[in-house]
Amino acid sequence: MTKLKRFFQQETVLAVAAALAILSAILVRPDAEYIGYIDFRTLAILFSLMTVMAGLRRQGVFDRMGRALLALSGGTLQLVLVLVGLCFFGSMFITNDVSLLTFVPFTFVVLDSLGEEMREKLALPVVCMQTVAANLGSMLTPIGNPQNLYLYGKGGMGMGEFVLLMLPYSLASLVMLAAWAVFTCRNLRSGAGPFLASKHSAHANQKIVVIYGVLFLVCLLSVVRVLPYGVSFAAVLIAALAADRITLKGVDYSLLLTFVAFFVFIGNLGRIPAFSDWLAGIIAGREVLVSVLASQVTSNVPAALLLSGFTDNTRALIIGTNLGGLGTLIASMASLISYRQIAREEPQRKGRYFALFTISNVVFLVVLLGLWALLSI
Repeated sequence: MTKLKRFFQQETVLAVAAALAILSAILVRPDAEYIGYIDFRTLAILFSLMTVMAGLRRQGVFDRMGRALLALSGGTLQLVLVLVGLCFFGSMFITNDVSLLTFVPFTFVVLDSLGEEMREKLALPVVCMQTVAANLGSMLTPIGNPQNLYLYGKGGMGMGEFVLLMLPYSLASLVMLAAWAVFTCRNLRSGAGPFLASKHSAHANQKIVVIYGVLFLVCLLSVVRVLPYGVSFAAVLIAALAADRITLKGVDYSLLLTFVAFFVFIGNLGRIPAFSDWLAGIIAGREVLVSVLASQVTSNVPAALLLSGFTDNTRALIIGTNLGGLGTLIASMASLISYRQIAREEPQRKGRYFALFTISNVVFLVVLLGLWALLSI
């Protein structure tokens, strides 16, 4: 019973998705059509990218990149801009989850090197904005987060078309993040202070880093449909099994299973005409707003999977689920990564962080929804 409770606490989204899939299977008995529900392209590319990112992260590649950039910063404002910028720009290519898993712990190492006073002043606002930055930066590219990869494939869009769709929101986000950094650092001393040396004494295996670098390019070729997705999947799986098997343990298999469960649930709902017509009627013409609202209670990945089965307006879903990653703590599951780190490092101030996070997210969400309204005129 304890193990089951722990599973539900750790994998709540997967548990809910599995329960919905099972309930829908009672209404629509399993048959040959079930296999058609599954988007194998999304699953294969997602697995490939997660494996490559897990391998590069395990080799400390992103940590070293962050330290190299940080060495160029000459004051507190520059330091904050680098820490937030690492999450914003990094998430475009290594996903919002990996950005936060890498750079939030890294941030605490940096702040510890600046002294207790600076950590006290900067820890909460910087981690909060890193989380916002990761969720907003990731919306620019199809590989920035799972729902983008899925909707990009479903909509049959080109890479350039996708980037141009989200570019206005990314540029506006960058301006707001920069303004926030200036505001946060307005009363702080300009010196960044000494930075501690890396705690990672082990050197990266250059051979493995090169292998993953090549595999990342192969994955990108599959994303833009130059190579079949099966090629990247096979290449990544074979290379990881041969050269870095332990990395396969770092892949988020629960996310892949969540996708499968939602594919089954959505596929079954589509075969129940009364429900399908009702939900399609609610969504029609309101895709962005419905996506934003649905993301607040289910997070944006499940919202994208669910709503995509009942509308063909993929462009609106992309905008809505990306903006919908702002708002509540669970609007983007990546946000929980930062919250858990704050709870571990600053347990007495996690309530304050939650309040700051919520207020900041609402402000960013309102501004970006306003931009969407202007662009829709």
